[in-house]
Amino acid sequence: MDPLDDVEYGEPHHHLLKRPPVDIEFSDLTYSVPQGRNGSKIILRSVSGLFRSGELTAILGPSGAGKSTLINVLAGYRCGDARGSIMVNSRPREMKSFRKMCRYIMQEDLLQPALTVLESMEIASDLKLGYTISKENKLDSIENILQMLRLTKSKHTLMENLSGGERKRLSIALELVNNPPVIFLDEPTTGLDDLSSSQCVSLLKDLAYGGRTIICSIHTPSAKLFAMFDHVYIVAEGQCMFAGVGQDMVPYLSTIGLNCPKHYNPADFMIEVCSREYGDYSEKMSTAVDNGKCLRWFKDNSETRKPIKRRASQYDTVSNHLYDFSSTGWSQFNVLLRRMMIQHKRDYTYLLFKLFMYTFIGLVVGGMFFQFGNDASMTIFNYGFIFITIIVFMYTPLMPVLLKFPKEVQLLKREYFNRWYGLNAYFCALTCSQLPMQIILSSIYIAITYFLTNQPLEWERGIKFSVVCLMVSLSSESMAYAISSQFNVTNSVFFGPCVACPMMLLASFGLGYEEDEIPRIIRLGMNFSYLRHGVEALVMAVYGNGRGRLECPKSEDYCDLRDPSALFKTVGMSEVTYWGSMSALCGMFVAFKVASYIMLRRRLSTKPSLLLKLGFVGRFIKANFNIPR
Repeated sequence: MDPLDDVEYGEPHHHLLKRPPVDIEFSDLTYSVPQGRNGSKIILRSVSGLFRSGELTAILGPSGAGKSTLINVLAGYRCGDARGSIMVNSRPREMKSFRKMCRYIMQEDLLQPALTVLESMEIASDLKLGYTISKENKLDSIENILQMLRLTKSKHTLMENLSGGERKRLSIALELVNNPPVIFLDEPTTGLDDLSSSQCVSLLKDLAYGGRTIICSIHTPSAKLFAMFDHVYIVAEGQCMFAGVGQDMVPYLSTIGLNCPKHYNPADFMIEVCSREYGDYSEKMSTAVDNGKCLRWFKDNSETRKPIKRRASQYDTVSNHLYDFSSTGWSQFNVLLRRMMIQHKRDYTYLLFKLFMYTFIGLVVGGMFFQFGNDASMTIFNYGFIFITIIVFMYTPLMPVLLKFPKEVQLLKREYFNRWYGLNAYFCALTCSQLPMQIILSSIYIAITYFLTNQPLEWERGIKFSVVCLMVSLSSESMAYAISSQFNVTNSVFFGPCVACPMMLLASFGLGYEEDEIPRIIRLGMNFSYLRHGVEALVMAVYGNGRGRLECPKSEDYCDLRDPSALFKTVGMSEVTYWGSMSALCGMFVAFKVASYIMLRRRLSTKPSLLLKLGFVGRFIKANFNIPR
């Protein structure tokens, strides 16, 4: 029997897993952000408040008032620079437990575009519920949620084809699968028309009636929407201007000498007052409600004029019940891999384009170095083919990741923060989902160029050649993930090639030098260039392992690079071995992979970014390169 079954709820939503009520109280909450040389800017100024279960709470205020920041801090999305106390059911908030019981639906509806509504719900159910309930019960729960949110007719529609209202309702539906007791929403009506906004708020009110704590920020609601909220919290200039029942806001304003005109939307009037359209009343209003501590304007009954003391066992029960993932890491990996493979399969236009590009580049490169492989007079040009092949396997995997992954990170942040899965499962699934296509595309290029350029037809050399190309490709992809996990699309596309160019130059350096003639600093740099190790390994795969003298055409009197050892000396690789270079290349691949994992984990952290910890230098980089959070 579920340990939470004894907790009472309203009648609706009986199909959802039951959760105990959760009240959130905060006191003297302050939040500031760095402003470069100007120090820091205070966003929230010692605000206090109480948000209770079973109520739909709206946080209102003019632009820049601190609404979204308050939502972010209360949800734990940004908490590193916050000061003050946040209580959950009259006990100090414990972030690890609290993050398991709350869900945050952000303003932008970030959804997987290549999945249908039903598929996305099934995947969310498998990730969040695991094996806690049977598949039949999962499907019943999904059907009930879709029916409740009026998405039944759209369940076989791809998410990229949904309307704005449908996307917003689906964002809510995905988080309702395991029925979280606390739901935060940032501007849920943004981009919706009046009817869709009304339906959305009505839905949230219905969900709150089921026993949840629903908190949302909203910008200039209509009078109809404003009347739907059970509790209103007004923020302006980082301070609380009112907290209580929306119907009491007009009487409250009259107590400080402000009379709202008849037939005027109280919300609009309050926003105008907060924007100083009628003079500066900010300090007076903040003092009147004691910056949110005053409960005078709450629902008029003695029980709710003070924070409700929930049983400690309720807090422990919900914390323990939601603390760990219901699905195992292996289950999460399988579900995520299945989701990624479906998306790859449906993005067939992109797949066909990549297939065409690898084929086209293979034919161009193969034609440029046609039949050079066994021609001793063209040995140095065949070395050029090897170098160009490495460059191809640097750029072709690098650029798509730099363009696509920064957007994927935003979706990852939402799902990871809302406890859909762990980063380990996601990272492994991401790596494995890319591998089959990398192998196929690499094989196409290699098959075309290897035969057109007349490289030695030996199984061992062909396999070694292919493995090196694949490792360079995977290393480039891993480096791209490390970069794009920290930057937006524009800066990723700029920064990625800037990092790759020095490695490319170091990969080609050494032509015409003896190995001991190369400056020490350059040799050190060459050791850190994975492209250099790739070039060395390919040269050894083609010319090493005791390959005999090459054929010199009759039209040539003398071929100075007929002996492979002469080539090694010319390009500064006399002491190079295939397995040594291959080991170094594999080491670089592992280093890039670990770096991409660490940077991605850091990006998903709610703590202050590493750049901010670097002081002025970090703030300068973050400001000038527009590094997203």
